[in-house]
Amino acid sequence: MDAPSPNLLDQFAAIVGSAYAVRDPDAIAPYLIEPREKFGGATSLVLRPGSVAEISAILALATRTRTPIVPQGGNTGVVGGQMPSPAGNEIVVSLSRLNRVRTVDPANNTMIVDAGVTLAAARETAKAADRLFPLSLASEGSCQIGGNLSTNAGGTAVLTYGNMRDLALGLEVVLPGGEIWNGLRTLRKDNTGYDLKDLFIGAEGTLGIITGAVLKLFPRPKGVGVAFVGVTDPTAALALLHIARANAGGSLTAAEIMPRFAIETVVRFVPGARDPLTTPHAWYMLLEVSSALSQNAADATLEAIFAEGSENGVVEDGALAQSVQQATDFWRIRETLSEVQKHLGGSIKHDVAVPVGRVPELLTRAAAVAQKVVPGCRPFAFGHFGDGNIHLNISQPEGMDKQAYLARWSDMNAAVHDVVLGLGGTISAEHGIGRLKREMLAEVKSPVELATMRAVKAALDPNGIMNPGKVL
Repeated sequence: MDAPSPNLLDQFAAIVGSAYAVRDPDAIAPYLIEPREKFGGATSLVLRPGSVAEISAILALATRTRTPIVPQGGNTGVVGGQMPSPAGNEIVVSLSRLNRVRTVDPANNTMIVDAGVTLAAARETAKAADRLFPLSLASEGSCQIGGNLSTNAGGTAVLTYGNMRDLALGLEVVLPGGEIWNGLRTLRKDNTGYDLKDLFIGAEGTLGIITGAVLKLFPRPKGVGVAFVGVTDPTAALALLHIARANAGGSLTAAEIMPRFAIETVVRFVPGARDPLTTPHAWYMLLEVSSALSQNAADATLEAIFAEGSENGVVEDGALAQSVQQATDFWRIRETLSEVQKHLGGSIKHDVAVPVGRVPELLTRAAAVAQKVVPGCRPFAFGHFGDGNIHLNISQPEGMDKQAYLARWSDMNAAVHDVVLGLGGTISAEHGIGRLKREMLAEVKSPVELATMRAVKAALDPNGIMNPGKVL
């Protein structure tokens, strides 16, 4: 497909006004750079609409002229779902100006926000109303609610609160033809036919543009306890998880796992970071307990977990945060793991999930096959043990050429994914499919599932203008 003509670009620009139609190459450049710098893209126009009506007009024109559209939120995605193709024939639509909190209803534990509201702003708005919006991501200062929904984001609190699919009651979506679907219902029970919102959550902008959402809120906990625990191996970590669940029940709001290598890397490269424990351990668990009663109750639950874990020989050592700052420091170690890997050279990423009970086997087997693909590589696996989602990243061997290592990306993916699928897992737990994993989708979806997905795509977007080349 050819790039849009200057006259057509002028028509699109007129919808949002010249001030919000970005055409200068230098100003466009930030929209074409994604966090891992893995996917290149090109476009001659970035539109920054300020209303749902403008988005409706953009998509109506795009349908009439068969112009491909790439929706983009905070541009924090890591699988290329928000990137235009290198062909330069697609127009980027940024949602950043749709950043209004429409309503907050503490009595109903809901709020309605525009898609361009950042996750941090949503969390702060909930806090101001003495409520909690529990989605928590390292990129929360820049990622946007629309992007979180489009990728069905997960994060560190899925164990208790679920992912974005569980945290949204309703959506507002502009369909490819420009029609606006207002599904901003604040009901928890509405059994009136197909639940359309689930078509768009996780669809990565391939079926329409999410412009608003009803988000679930929760009572703010009265106390939050955070602990850093040293264990011998992932099997011991699994045993500790069982103990934590038995003691904390639904108040266990996070259970994250990290290897010693990751801790050493953070301490080495993150200013001010230090090892929370006095002696090194092969693996670590970060546990968080949230209490509806008090801080003392949260701490007492963690102490009970420690006691049982130590008695059973599961816990080697541990530290319970004694202040908000210390809890923040513990979490900082976990939240900087993705970023800090860049200091180790090339890193081949895997966002995978298996049944929780098989995580220890995943970590052991994946490390072994990775060594067969590239001897001397350094497994850097961490993540959400409590829900089975592991970021199984593999850093290059010391001294190896970075590009030569990254050239083995497909080989490493194939080996690791073979282990994951053999354990009944999935190749994408929370990052989505985008461009990175599009060709891998057939590994985890049956022909019937793929045919059904294509039928939905054809029904809603018969002209194929919505984020082409992504997912399917």
